[in-house]
Amino acid sequence: MADAPALASALAPAKVNLFLHVGPLDADGYHPLASLVAFADVGDRISVAPADGLSLTVTGPFAAGLDGEGDNLILRAVRALADETGLPEPGLAFTLDKRLPIAAGLGGGSSDAGAALKLARDALNLSMDDQALAGVAALIGADGPMCLHASAAWAEGRGDRLAFEPALPPLPAVLINPGVPSPTGAVYRGYDAGPPATADRPAPPSDWSLSSVLDWLAAQRNDLQPPALALQPAIGAALQAAADLPQVRLSRMSGSGATVFALFDSEAEATLAADRLAAQRPEWWVRTTVLS
Repeated sequence: MADAPALASALAPAKVNLFLHVGPLDADGYHPLASLVAFADVGDRISVAPADGLSLTVTGPFAAGLDGEGDNLILRAVRALADETGLPEPGLAFTLDKRLPIAAGLGGGSSDAGAALKLARDALNLSMDDQALAGVAALIGADGPMCLHASAAWAEGRGDRLAFEPALPPLPAVLINPGVPSPTGAVYRGYDAGPPATADRPAPPSDWSLSSVLDWLAAQRNDLQPPALALQPAIGAALQAAADLPQVRLSRMSGSGATVFALFDSEAEATLAADRLAAQRPEWWVRTTVLS
């Protein structure tokens, strides 16, 4: 009996915007932004095995949300990698275990693409470091490089100017999604209809202890939160539920929503809070995590 094809897998972690300052639309049709991003220890799971051609199978609790998406970011990223390296389309069969909600403000698609690029590089024995691979990820979207690196970083410009921040302490957190999509385009259109903010990058915290960072984050904002709330009132319910959790230090929406995060002083406090909320709102997606 022939051996089964070798299978490799990787986590595509959820991305969280700890703050998100957004400027008005520029002449090129983009919104400048400033953000501090961190990554969770929960996310989608990507696996790959040798095959006769390039393919993608989607499974998992949120697979139905991607039905009919014939040109998933995973396939686009791998084809871009082949083009950049002068290779034919590779024979790789990818499986996406879709565990993150769709249109959730967690960078799921870009993170999936980043994990797939790393798996494809290794499967094809390409001599490319992560920096070179990030150049391919940038062809898929502005947040492609940050999601490929999946490390805490300051992001500016269109989200493509990165400065890694190794001093960020691990942040005990609860992620909460009320089960509604929050399409990025509609949220930005809502933002454009209101008074413009500025893509200001705040001075860093006076020290990087957990308590100091939490106090500093509380003084920041997510400029997409008001228009997202106007479009999806369920986000407001999630924000209120997060704010009501025992021992919570900060609650805020991530990205363009609809996911809300709550930050705590300890993992034990976060776990107790998540268990309580999951019991109260079993229809919501609630996960304990550590952001770093």
